[in-house]
Amino acid sequence: MTPRAIAMHTLLQVARRASFPDVLLDIYLKEHPDLDPRDRALVTELVYGVLRWQGRLDWIIDQQTKTKPDKIALPVRVILRLATYQLLFLDRIPAAAAVNEAVKLAKTSQPPHVVRFVNGILRAISRKSEILQKAQLEGSSENRLSVLYSYPAWLVQRWLAALGYEETEAFCAAGNQVPPTSIRVNTLTTTVEALAASFRDLGFSVEPGNLAPEALHLRSIRTDISSLVQYRSGEFQVQDEASQLIAHLVQPQPGEHVLDACAGFGAKSTHLAQLMENQGKITALDNQGWKLTRLVENAKRLQVSSIEPAEMDVLELQPPFEQRCFDRILLDAPCTGLGVLRRNPDIKWKVRPKDFHRLHLVQRQMLSKLAPLLKPEGVLVYATCTVSSEENEATLQGFLSAHPDYHLESARPYLPPGCGGAVNPMGALQTWPHKHGVDGFYAARLRRIR
Repeated sequence: MTPRAIAMHTLLQVARRASFPDVLLDIYLKEHPDLDPRDRALVTELVYGVLRWQGRLDWIIDQQTKTKPDKIALPVRVILRLATYQLLFLDRIPAAAAVNEAVKLAKTSQPPHVVRFVNGILRAISRKSEILQKAQLEGSSENRLSVLYSYPAWLVQRWLAALGYEETEAFCAAGNQVPPTSIRVNTLTTTVEALAASFRDLGFSVEPGNLAPEALHLRSIRTDISSLVQYRSGEFQVQDEASQLIAHLVQPQPGEHVLDACAGFGAKSTHLAQLMENQGKITALDNQGWKLTRLVENAKRLQVSSIEPAEMDVLELQPPFEQRCFDRILLDAPCTGLGVLRRNPDIKWKVRPKDFHRLHLVQRQMLSKLAPLLKPEGVLVYATCTVSSEENEATLQGFLSAHPDYHLESARPYLPPGCGGAVNPMGALQTWPHKHGVDGFYAARLRRIR
């Protein structure tokens, strides 16, 4: 299977089944182990590039045909997106090659008249590529920003109302940037300096983090990072720098009993263990057993032995979870994920207007379910990877109003030095891609006073 065919099948599954592109890519690339490293990199570039610029690509495609947008079948739409992305965003691929490969893909599944349709549109786009790249868009602010930066118009309109024009544009632009590979150094097995030196010996470009003390950024990595000896020996965990701040805000101490209520694959669970010097107990809760299996494997790789997994839904907690049994609780709550669009551009095409209120209600329920489990004077950290006030401030205020035995502490004293600019007026952590160069995370530190 060619790189473009792999990319097409991946994008088609993402569009049809709301599958995760990283999971699908991992499966496809493992099925083709003999694929040249450059071709592997091209597949990844095509999938994430198309997802990142899907809205702009569709606008360009629809300008070249009188066919109504909803009349273009999804497989054909995906082939057109793939080729248009190559024509307008990838200088190293000749235009003729991009068009010819798209026509070949179309021939594998489409009748002759559709193949001619694909060929005609792409040749028109190829002829007008410079004009299309510089096209000045007219209309409302949300429509202009929507097409220019490739976001759903309703989402841009929402941000314009909350942030204003200039900041919305900056946020949209930052969300389309390709982020570095960010890692957390596992200080249980090595040091930041030693790991950075070993990467430089391999010829990697390495930069220290700006906010989190254990963070390193690797740029232009063409190697499968899981194949590195430093990865296999547990010297680091792939994790965005903003995500690394969450465990610092929890500030767990050696010997404590900590609950990670939505542990997922365990990036934050293992960080908590790292800060606790692998002493004490972390209960890692998740309602999907396959994620906990990955968590256990990852903890073993990182030489962490203090994590105990538990497959259970936060909203259906039952014994052995008892009132006032945890010293600290982390709720990394389910959310729209709009703070991590740099790494997950598919999210902007999946989220719906009703999701904000639906998730707000789920978050409130989860917090209420967890509140009795914390010891007096214990700490509960509520975190999301989104920038929506309905999921962040509104959820927090709703919880505090219903639970007078909790109060909000300023995040500033508990974060690493240099993070003051990422603390909002309420005292919660709020990072932004366009302001801090990291993913958009929110976290509030709550203390139970009785």
